[in-house]
Amino acid sequence: MAKQLFGTDGIRGVAGEYPLDPATVHAFGMALGSDLRRASPDAAVLIGMDTRESGPWIAAQVAAGLAQQDVRAVSAGVITTPGVAYLTRSDSFTAGVMISASHNPYQDNGIKVFGDSGYKLPDEEEHLVEQEIFRHAGKAPGAPLPLVPDPVLAERYLDYLASTVAGGFDGMRIVLDCGNGAAFQLAPALFRRLGAEVHAICCEPNGRNINLGCGALHVESLRAAVLESGAGLGVAFDGDADRAIFVAGNGQIVDGDAVLLIAARALQAAGKLDGGQVVATVMSNLGLERALDREGIRLLRTPVGDKYVLEEMVRAGAVLGGEQSGHVIFRQFATTGDGLLTALRVLEIARNAGIGLDELTAGLEIYPQRLQNVRVRERRALHEMEVVAREIKECQQEFGAAGRVLVRFSGTEPLARVMVEGPDLARVDQFTDRIATAIRNEIGA
Repeated sequence: MAKQLFGTDGIRGVAGEYPLDPATVHAFGMALGSDLRRASPDAAVLIGMDTRESGPWIAAQVAAGLAQQDVRAVSAGVITTPGVAYLTRSDSFTAGVMISASHNPYQDNGIKVFGDSGYKLPDEEEHLVEQEIFRHAGKAPGAPLPLVPDPVLAERYLDYLASTVAGGFDGMRIVLDCGNGAAFQLAPALFRRLGAEVHAICCEPNGRNINLGCGALHVESLRAAVLESGAGLGVAFDGDADRAIFVAGNGQIVDGDAVLLIAARALQAAGKLDGGQVVATVMSNLGLERALDREGIRLLRTPVGDKYVLEEMVRAGAVLGGEQSGHVIFRQFATTGDGLLTALRVLEIARNAGIGLDELTAGLEIYPQRLQNVRVRERRALHEMEVVAREIKECQQEFGAAGRVLVRFSGTEPLARVMVEGPDLARVDQFTDRIATAIRNEIGA
């Protein structure tokens, strides 16, 4: 049965509106608590959040719902999503809850849930929690239960990250764009601890400026800062810092696909790329697939979502996977995408190689790729829309093996996403517009 509240990355929406209204958030806490109590009579849940102004009241309602089921809530305060995942598994919490809408604007928020293993809940368990939420729906929310953050928890996460690095980054000059989000204190502290000369920007959150013209989706300011300062590289994190996008010293943008190539080459050279394979999503550029193939590395593809990337990594025994958007999973160290961990690995590779990111990505030819979002009023099978199906077929026939077309519905927003990739930019643009227009005419909002 299809889930109704959980998307590809938890529950997400406008804070204060269904399903993130106080009553439903409280019901979520009760539902999660009920589910956990069945497995453990002494259940405890770790709660973290990013810097959105709605985070504290959502956390307080989740905690109150948990308390009604006699489940204890512990707050890590402002921390990254992967920080919650790490602490949940390492500190033996029964579950972890992260309150964040990732790269979305401050008006939105979300709830992500991790099991005691540090992995996001499987679809089947999310469905069970949903059904329990609906059972409590309509009831007036209880009094919120404000939490006092334990600062030791975030420090423990930083200690772990630092322990994964052999040596430090003395003499390396970097720029960090923290997106006014969850990494605003953690990232500068981590890299300064390891000896890097850090210039940090967008580290003054006010509850409403998270991701606002900054962070992983808006790297213009980061690029300018890197070029102006003469830094070796720059890193931009999104709101909950589970992704990272880089800027090379020459201003070149280095996205998740390029990071996968850099890391795969380094792991392969060290004899640590188990199975000679990398996992990515259907959105990763065809250029990555061909660059890896030339290195004798196989690319496995999954649906969009680092949750599905990780599931395939576990199934295939892969140690490296990720998304073009900057979620990269180093399975030796983490159970989810971690922007800070990714930055550590990239800096370590660059330091050991003694060259810049532009040289580390040599041989990666990015095929022209266009993504267009179409707001829709409903979801309908593509084959049921005759004109849409015809446009997609014509695009596939024209590009053949030299291109790709992907049309999918967003798991978190009422959007149809149209992606076309091929060797000719003009034709890519033309087909993207044609397919998007056909969808808009059929089911556009």
